[in-house]
Amino acid sequence: MSKGKPMLYTKQGYQELVDELHYLKHEKREKIKNDIAVARSFGDLSENAEYEEARNEQGKNEARIAELEALLENAQILDESTVDTSVVSLGSSVKVLNHGTGKEATYEMVGSNEANPLENKISDLSPIGSALIGKKIGDEVVVEVIAGTVKLKVLDVTRTR
Repeated sequence: MSKGKPMLYTKQGYQELVDELHYLKHEKREKIKNDIAVARSFGDLSENAEYEEARNEQGKNEARIAELEALLENAQILDESTVDTSVVSLGSSVKVLNHGTGKEATYEMVGSNEANPLENKISDLSPIGSALIGKKIGDEVVVEVIAGTVKLKVLDVTRTR
């Protein structure tokens, strides 16, 4: 497999990929193999819904395994102990004040494959993330988001872990 563009991961994000790959290759593959064997025992494969379902599941599993292997091959782990807490960067947590709502929020700056807005993990490539990268405590940014414009003030920057 050829090397793609390196993707940055936190140590935790990288470990989650490794754990998922291990599960899919060992536990889920075995379960699917057993499901296929059971479905085959039902007879005529041309009209066997259980067999078709197990084969589809096998295809999805193998596709995800290939995807994870490619991600891991191109993974670069961020050394979070070297994160400069004077500026917002990957591996840092940033506390911001939203001037529009008056509410504070804390975001974890992560690589794009680890981003999960529901957990306040934002990528340096997202609109808010890219606006905050390199900013210091006291800096303000104006960000265009789907809902309009957001004005944020950086209140604190810390190392994520």
